[in-house]
Amino acid sequence: MMGWKHKHLLDMGSLTKDEIGLVLETAKSFKEVSSREVKKVPALRGKTVALLFAEPSTRTRVSFELAAKRLSADTLTIQSTNSSLTKGETILDTALNIQAMNVDLVVVRHQASGVPQMLAQGTKMAIVNAGDGCRAHPTQALLDMFTIHEKLGSFSNIKVTIVGDILHSRVARSDIQGLVTMGAHVTVCGPSTLIPIGIEAMGAEATCDINKALKDADVVMGLRMQKERQQESFLPSVTEYVREFCITPERLRLAKPKALVMHPGPTNRGVEIAAEVADGPQSVILEQVTNGIAVRMAVLYLLLGRKSK
Repeated sequence: MMGWKHKHLLDMGSLTKDEIGLVLETAKSFKEVSSREVKKVPALRGKTVALLFAEPSTRTRVSFELAAKRLSADTLTIQSTNSSLTKGETILDTALNIQAMNVDLVVVRHQASGVPQMLAQGTKMAIVNAGDGCRAHPTQALLDMFTIHEKLGSFSNIKVTIVGDILHSRVARSDIQGLVTMGAHVTVCGPSTLIPIGIEAMGAEATCDINKALKDADVVMGLRMQKERQQESFLPSVTEYVREFCITPERLRLAKPKALVMHPGPTNRGVEIAAEVADGPQSVILEQVTNGIAVRMAVLYLLLGRKSK
């Protein structure tokens, strides 16, 4: 498998430009599978993929499950609300029990940052991070990048503006790392209380001025307000956020005429993004969902497929 040397996918920072390119190229070939009448290839037949979700997520879990099944892998789902995790068993105990069942790969989502790394060090299985705390969500970044590349053809010198709760967003951090690696310019925008100190060190430009952020943008991405990860109030009110930062049709006109509108979902229409924008002709939000399956197929294949050759 030329250009791919990883056993795990834990974050975007570990991937080179060539490796990101390989994921996107592999995803392109798998996207065609999902449009067939029989949506299956035998690439991972005999492999078992466990979905270990200690934080609620229907869309990401279903996307990974479909990706695994379309590659002919067997899947099992463990959600903490109805598993031993609620009885006091640690996440590592759970993972070791999964390993004892001869599972090949675990897709893990957890509210605590660093859990995927801990499982990668403490078990022999391949680990894919499906979101850990506020830290990383690499497959979301890869599907965002796949969508951008499919629509614009290149990352070179494009301006991507990410608006919203940057501080609590693992998606923003992973997108910044991946996009900067591929040569895009990234601007983040939101209330000063929701922009992390030192975000510029990741290669992004930060501003609290929505008009400046949207000016001439090729891609405009809204982020969901992360109420469940906010330990305290970072905003005086949602009304004030809407007035200052909601992506409205008027504000979108500051971006390039055919700028893509993106959102990792689920969208709060009328808060981060106006309904007319989310459902408008420039929106690729549902295409991101479609592309997520192809990208996750590519990741699972690159991590497991080479072993079956």
